[in-house]
Amino acid sequence: MQKYKKVIACFGGVAVVFIWSGWITLSRYGMKTPLTPSDLTMLRYATALCFVSPLLLWYDWKKHSLFQWLVVGLGVGFPYTLLSFYGLKTIGAAHAGVLVNGMLPVLGTVAAYFIFSQKISCLKYLAIILIFVSNVIMTGGGVVRPDMLGGLLMLVGAAVVYTAHMTGIRLWNVHFKDVIVMVPLVNVVLFLPFFLLQPTSLDQIKISELTVQAVYQGIVVNIVALMCVAYAIHHLGTIVVSLFMSFVPVITAVFGWLFLGENLNGVELLGIAGCTTGLLIYGVGAPNSLRLLLRAIRSGRV
Repeated sequence: MQKYKKVIACFGGVAVVFIWSGWITLSRYGMKTPLTPSDLTMLRYATALCFVSPLLLWYDWKKHSLFQWLVVGLGVGFPYTLLSFYGLKTIGAAHAGVLVNGMLPVLGTVAAYFIFSQKISCLKYLAIILIFVSNVIMTGGGVVRPDMLGGLLMLVGAAVVYTAHMTGIRLWNVHFKDVIVMVPLVNVVLFLPFFLLQPTSLDQIKISELTVQAVYQGIVVNIVALMCVAYAIHHLGTIVVSLFMSFVPVITAVFGWLFLGENLNGVELLGIAGCTTGLLIYGVGAPNSLRLLLRAIRSGRV
């Protein structure tokens, strides 16, 4: 049964990779419209809260402390989204995926070591380093320009708060049913006063575009993806889930190329290859990875 649950958790991790990549790409597109970061943030959590509002009637409010609510809710809440959205104003979708998700294996490993005393093999540390370096390579050095420094710092900050969210889920045994209530409720209550003080462009956007943003941001990302993340963390651990998330830059780069016209260059392709290799080494070990690669070459698949 436990093995079966891990298989489901792996499928959940893969689903999150594609959902999160689509979120970054769709948000990047949203930043090219009159929509403001505040608009997208409020649209995201208000839609999610409307969708899960029936659950509020039966929720066990004493199950977790206020502090736990704040860490889990805000870790993937408006601090995370605003840092990401404002970073996306100056940095392309592919680079945004690198900076936010490429940092997660490193931050997740640090959190697992100091909070859970979780130790991993030297080979797996090597895989994590390879993934991190590959993600850095994907930026091509373009995001370290002075005019992009602010966006870079915002996206790294987004990675830090998201790591706090993942760590809190495991530390306090937060179920995915709790997450889908915590996140929208905390963020609507705390963000609404700030939103009302900000200029809005919601009335300048077509209903069709608003609907796409609301459904994807509020339901697909804020409910489906968060359920998958919470389930995967319980059965795979923080480090493994952060490694899944580190593959987001690869899919985001492809999505950015397909839908936003953000061309892939040789350096980014090298980074994608390195990231994939690192994930393979971490998952099945270097000898097995080499064996699988040689088998694929012989069969003509590579």
